Amino acid sequence: MYQPQIITIPILPFGMVNAHLIRSDAGCILIDTGIPGSEFKIGKVLAQHGLTFRDINLIVVTHAHTDHAGSAVHLRKLSGAPILAHQDDADFYSRKEPMTYCTTSWVGKLFLKTPVPHEVYEGFIPDIMMNHGNAFNLLDFGVDGVVRHTGGHTPGSIAVELSSQDMMVGDLVASGILIGGLMMKGRAIRPPFEDDPATVSRELIRMVENGGLRFHMGHGGPLAAREVLRHAQALARLGGNSCASGKCGHQHD
Repeated sequence: MYQPQIITIPILPFGMVNAHLIRSDAGCILIDTGIPGSEFKIGKVLAQHGLTFRDINLIVVTHAHTDHAGSAVHLRKLSGAPILAHQDDADFYSRKEPMTYCTTSWVGKLFLKTPVPHEVYEGFIPDIMMNHGNAFNLLDFGVDGVVRHTGGHTPGSIAVELSSQDMMVGDLVASGILIGGLMMKGRAIRPPFEDDPATVSRELIRMVENGGLRFHMGHGGPLAAREVLRHAQALARLGGNSCASGKCGHQHD
């Protein structure tokens, strides 16, 4: 099968927020949709590669934070593609429940005070709803890979694992300084928010052990497997849960 091309779509400067396009000979899969209004930037990158919105076969939203789900409704209208997401974030997507944020450091606390995490996006119900224990095969959409539920960052976080050994992990890991990287872009860090570091650690280690070589994420990256493994092993030594340890900031949309 045609080796997929991974195209990074910069939503904010310096890799602060990324979406990604998986391009195959059968079309494209969009991974995440950026903040509200990002359809214009995504359309520009599509055009640069000789593509249009109609070349998108599937929209995968890795989790319900606004910098990943913010433009999902508009991109679904423009492309006609279904949205795939996990049921454990469904109430956040539909706006039935307010999103919560568990900060990981002073960077997360500062980021929580900016407008970016709090931009309200148009609520939606995913067309394809994943549930516990089920992997979703992407072959019908022209890509050799699967989507798996990971949790860890949010309850319904998911990751795309490609046979090319590329892992599209949303916010399971980030890189660089200041959320994406003015420098040290090759060094893995915790994202600004993270529900359960033990779960994140377990899932990242599983992906490395299963052959993942390149990790593409929403903030910074990409990262090599060795650096992701170093980070995951450090996370495992933290123990406990970020929210349980009293570092959780709640934002009511």
